[in-house]
Amino acid sequence: MRSFIRLILIATVAAIGTPREARADGFVNPWAGVHFGSDIENGRGGFGVNAGGMGAGIIGGEVDFGYSPSFFGTQNDFGNNTVLDLMGNVIVGVPIGGQHGAGFRPYFTAGMGLIRTQIDGGTLFPLSSSSHSNSLGFNAGAGAMGYFNDHVGLRGDLRYLRTLTGDVVNDLDLGGFHFWRLSAGLVIR
Repeated sequence: MRSFIRLILIATVAAIGTPREARADGFVNPWAGVHFGSDIENGRGGFGVNAGGMGAGIIGGEVDFGYSPSFFGTQNDFGNNTVLDLMGNVIVGVPIGGQHGAGFRPYFTAGMGLIRTQIDGGTLFPLSSSSHSNSLGFNAGAGAMGYFNDHVGLRGDLRYLRTLTGDVVNDLDLGGFHFWRLSAGLVIR
């Protein structure tokens, strides 16, 4: 019995005395936005979600998912037409006011991933000439996260998205499809 109590005492001291692990400043950001700067149709809406973490410093990462129904125009003209993007990004941002409680974090972000376009039907593209494309793309932008308390805030973001074509290793060529996205939404950490 005495060795059991000693074991419990040693385990308790070890648990209390171990260093705490560093926690990432994780976040989830559902957003809504508008697209512009494309040769196709400007002012179309989209929505999505970002999720990531900032680590213990100023560098972090995120996954960005965006979906834009009727990106190219009306369903009468283009049928079911969408743009979907899924990007992995690096974020660089300095927390002003700390990582807990109310605060503000301006940031820059950039990354690469998938840009998928799809057009199915409509008067301009009959169903027999449906088109879709999965392309490697990149995005770069800036924004800010402002927190009201430990867990809730707002985030605004401006990003440029563009497809890449050709052999990325030997012949980096910018694709013809590009657009800007201005978005805002709730951010939860």
